[in-house]
Amino acid sequence: MAKIILTTHQKGGVGKSTLSFNLAVNLKENAKVCIIDFDAQGSLYQIRDLSEVPIFSADKLKEIHNSDFDFVFIDTPPYLSNKLPELCNLSDVIIIPTKAGVLDLLAIKSTIDMIEQSGNEHKAVIVFNMVKPNTTLTDEIKNQLGEYNVRVSKNMISDLVAFSRSVLVNG
Repeated sequence: MAKIILTTHQKGGVGKSTLSFNLAVNLKENAKVCIIDFDAQGSLYQIRDLSEVPIFSADKLKEIHNSDFDFVFIDTPPYLSNKLPELCNLSDVIIIPTKAGVLDLLAIKSTIDMIEQSGNEHKAVIVFNMVKPNTTLTDEIKNQLGEYNVRVSKNMISDLVAFSRSVLVNG
């Protein structure tokens, strides 16, 4: 059975889709991977014909979960849907990408609350994404996130054009 990696955050624009795509593309050389797009915008699903990684719509979850994929990445919408607690329960890892901003910090609370209410905080990790170099705001926000029962990754993803552009060139 596939390992399920969920990327979720109720705020849009934090890089859920791009992160899911890049993780899947970088694992595809050594594992059988796919992406399931639960976001109604369907950003990833729209590029399925250009991608070297199979991308499926949300209705394929049950079929894919019981298939021979090693890893299934699930991209979620920028809001707390009724389906999220179930997806958290199904997941092996929950990645919460966030930017280092005050509005992002305020929005992440609802996401973490939902993960904790579903009893899945032990699976979750917050990853700082689109980090601006040489700023202290990231450290300040990271300290604020210490009050939650969710791990904060020591690794951060810089704000690079190449990372955003990677979707066009398959990683």
